[in-house]
Amino acid sequence: MKAAVYRHYGPPDVVRVEDVEKPSPKDNEVLIEVRAASVNPLDWHGVRGKPYIMRLMGGGLREPKQARLGVDMSGQVEAVGRNVTRFKPGDAVFGGCLGLWAFAEYACAPESALVAKPDNLTFEQAASVPVAAFTALQGLRDKGQVQPGRKILINGAAGGVGTFAVQIAKWLGADVTGVCSTRNVELVRSLGADRVIDYTQEDFTRGAQRYDVILDAVGNRSLSAYRRALVPKGICAIAAGPDGRWLGPLSRFLTALALSTVVSQKLIPFIARPNVADLTILCDLMKAGKIRPVIDRCYKLSEISAAIRYLEEGHARGKVVITLASERQTSTAS
Repeated sequence: MKAAVYRHYGPPDVVRVEDVEKPSPKDNEVLIEVRAASVNPLDWHGVRGKPYIMRLMGGGLREPKQARLGVDMSGQVEAVGRNVTRFKPGDAVFGGCLGLWAFAEYACAPESALVAKPDNLTFEQAASVPVAAFTALQGLRDKGQVQPGRKILINGAAGGVGTFAVQIAKWLGADVTGVCSTRNVELVRSLGADRVIDYTQEDFTRGAQRYDVILDAVGNRSLSAYRRALVPKGICAIAAGPDGRWLGPLSRFLTALALSTVVSQKLIPFIARPNVADLTILCDLMKAGKIRPVIDRCYKLSEISAAIRYLEEGHARGKVVITLASERQTSTAS
C-alpha cells in the first residue's frame, strides 16, 4: 500500500510516499481503508523535529524513531480484530489517536478511538474533526468552564480549532467574540459569532471589553496581554504557544502555570485528550447540524508535502485535508 513516510528531519519536502506493508489489526483494532485524513500542527512539528524537546521526549535525537504521520482519519472498515464488537466490514467510521498512520491507504486504529460517520458528513469533513474539535470542546467546556451567557473570546477563530470553537461556544450558550484577519471576518460571523474583531484593525487586548474566558488557539499574544482582556476571575485556556527552537510552547505553558498561582485569573495550558465519549458528543452535534467542519483545501496523498507546508504557513481557513479516494482509483486503473 501507499503511505507517507519521513526518514529524516527537515522541511516538508523530506516526506515521501512509499510502498509499505499493509497493516493487520490486533484483537482490539479495526483495519480501515482510509478515505480522507487531516493535517495537524503535530505533523509539521514532527517532520521538522522542532521544538527539540520533542526529540528528547521519544521522537529520536538525530532521526525520527517512527516514520509515521497522521492522526485524524475517516474511511470504511476493511476488517476487525476478534475482540471488536461495535464495527463490521463496510462500516463508515472516523476518529484517530496518536500513533495512527493516517496518511496511508490503510490504517489500524483501536475500536475505542472510532465512531460511526454520520450520513450528513463527507469523509473529508469527518476526517477534519478529531484533534481540532477535541481541543475546542475540552478547552471551552473543561478548562474554560463555559456557561450560558458568559462572554467568550476565541483568538484564532478562523483556524482549525477556532472554527469549531466558535460553534461549540454558541452551543454552550456563550456570547462569542471571534478574532481573525480581514478576509475571514464573514466566515467567522457565518459560524455564529456574536461579534468579530479584525486584528489588523483592532487590538482586543487594548479595548474596553473584558471577557470571562479566552480560548487561545494561536499563541500570538503575551500572557500579560491576555490578562488585560480578562475579568478579574477570568480564565485563559491556552492551546498554543510560540514555536521556538528548543522548548517551543512548553516554556509558555510553564510560565502560565506559575503565574496562575499568584494572580486572580487562571491561565491554563492544555493538550486535548482523545476519547470516544467526546467524539460521540461531536458526532451527535454534527448529526443535528449544530456544528459543521470548515475545510480550506484538499490535497491528494502524493501532494502531502505541499499540504504540510500550507498548514505550516499559518493562514489556513479551517482544516487542511488529504483525500485518498481519487488517488486510489488512479492506482487501481493503472
